[in-house]
Amino acid sequence: MSNRYVVITGGPGSGKTTVLDSLRAAGHVCVEEAGRQITQDQLQIGGQAVHGGDSRLYAEITLSWEIRSYRQAGQHTGPVFFDRGIPDLVGYHLLLGWPVPDHLAAAARLFRYHRRVFIAPPWPEIYANDSERHQDFAEAVRTHDAMAAAYTQLGYELTALPLSDVTSRRTFVERLTL
Repeated sequence: MSNRYVVITGGPGSGKTTVLDSLRAAGHVCVEEAGRQITQDQLQIGGQAVHGGDSRLYAEITLSWEIRSYRQAGQHTGPVFFDRGIPDLVGYHLLLGWPVPDHLAAAARLFRYHRRVFIAPPWPEIYANDSERHQDFAEAVRTHDAMAAAYTQLGYELTALPLSDVTSRRTFVERLTL
């Protein structure tokens, strides 16, 4: 397990990426969310590996991306902050009512993150759709719940981000991990 690898998870539109952007601006190493990048690429090329398309293919591509990101994080000596992690894919399977494949369960056991995982709670006041996010708020809440279940099942300690401005959220994460 890498105590240097800190995950921020939660449902879509809860401010995770904004907190990570703030951490990056403060000089910390951050890993972008695989799902958003994959969706952008798939939309650009007309691919079907997106949440609303071939969801199983999307999950497999995301798993490969997350493993690669995990390994690349080893190039850094300090803390590395992740916008989601491999256990999010376990949560994705739970969200969709699918069984978790053995190879995904193995990856979630093998590639471990800091025991404390930050979870951004659903926050209707900041929730918005964009070109990659088409879920409604109810699905965002279900996603949050699935992520919480997945990380808990995998033995992580969840810490909710406060519903506050981005600087306060960033400081909260820094204070508990650095």
